[in-house]
Amino acid sequence: MQGSLTGWDDTIVALATAQGLGAIAVIRLSGKDAINITNQLFPSKDLVQQESHTLHVGLLKHSDEVLDEVVVSLYKNPKSYTGENVVEISCHGSPFIQEKILKTITQLGARMAKAGEFTQRAFLNGKLDLAQAEAVADLIASNTKASRNTALKNIRGGFSSALHFLRDELIKFSALIELELDFSQEDVEFADRIAFKNLIAEITLSTNQLLNSFELGNVIKNGVQIAIIGKPNAGKSTLLNVLLNEDRAIVSSIAGTTRDTIEEVINIDGVLFRLIDTAGIREHTNDEIESIGVGKSYEKAALADVILYLFDGSVEADLNEEIDWLQSFNKPFILVANKMDSISTTTSLKRLGDDVIEISARDNKNIEAVKKALVAKAIKGNINTESTIVTNARHFDALQKLSNSLQEIESGLINNIPGDLLALDIRQALHYLGTITGQVTNDEQLDFIFSKFCIGK
Repeated sequence: MQGSLTGWDDTIVALATAQGLGAIAVIRLSGKDAINITNQLFPSKDLVQQESHTLHVGLLKHSDEVLDEVVVSLYKNPKSYTGENVVEISCHGSPFIQEKILKTITQLGARMAKAGEFTQRAFLNGKLDLAQAEAVADLIASNTKASRNTALKNIRGGFSSALHFLRDELIKFSALIELELDFSQEDVEFADRIAFKNLIAEITLSTNQLLNSFELGNVIKNGVQIAIIGKPNAGKSTLLNVLLNEDRAIVSSIAGTTRDTIEEVINIDGVLFRLIDTAGIREHTNDEIESIGVGKSYEKAALADVILYLFDGSVEADLNEEIDWLQSFNKPFILVANKMDSISTTTSLKRLGDDVIEISARDNKNIEAVKKALVAKAIKGNINTESTIVTNARHFDALQKLSNSLQEIESGLINNIPGDLLALDIRQALHYLGTITGQVTNDEQLDFIFSKFCIGK
């Protein structure tokens, strides 16, 4: 539980900014001696006597050696990120200076922080719950507007608030069930079974909504894999280049030019799409290398989240066979007719159906329609929604177990099982809720979670 595993009385230090040369670097200390250690290096004034949340400019010196001219930021406990005394030293961005300051601080009693140890201390000191702490790592790793907004919402407690409400309501009924057990000889009921059944239905609905949001959350966090599939010389590489707005793939009129898959990333409406240009698919080829490429095309189609099937609209007349093949993958697909610049104005593709997108990759025509179709197929739900979105696989797993526990509770209420058995099911549900927010945890789990953070955070 939060605050129970701290046991730390040492001071940690780490470089909080990226490694390498830069204009400035920030060195962060946290712990009971963070201010005292820095004070030994800062002769300009007594930092111990200064107010929290203040900045101080001066020389950093060790013995008679000037290390650098710096800005020292003070954050006294408990009003700091970690809940401990925190000092941030903004120095010049020379790697030599950074290393010299870090080495000197460790000589004075601090130790180098482990990955994620500052945020781990924030969790253990009750500044963040575990879901919020994990959202910090998501925010650092965010690379789109959508992933940033989702992480910020979770850091502010959006996900945690929903879970705390569910847990508090369960605890109330759990206490009443436990009280009944103390008066089991008198055959009394303190917990309103009908109200409890309604609560379980409400919690189940909220849990299912969170579980259903994970598909969208996974898209926001990890992006969408799009396999661009089609016959040779359909214009797949040209389409890739147009979508990327650069000449990434070799384009040639010679069929079979693309021998291997080419993968690139594009941001469309705040979502990352991993575009995979594949070798042209044809059943018979004497080229061994091309044959291997075709095999990889099938593999990529099977692994993709969405298949974009591109075909030559000036040639293809019947796509029934191709559609049957695409449906065999049991995943969304988009039909795109290319080379529409080669078709006379009187020709119509209505014969292929209303769902076909007509483009000219060479002339960059109607490419926005392709982008809109990609977003529509990949995003099931409103990505700008204010509702809570689950992006963490660990949370998803715990919610699935919670859902199973809630089914057990509901079944127990229907079958009127004894209060002691019902209490066991409730404790199980509370356990799974607690594992998400960190009210139920252990040292090994915490070490694993925070080891995935960057050092200095």
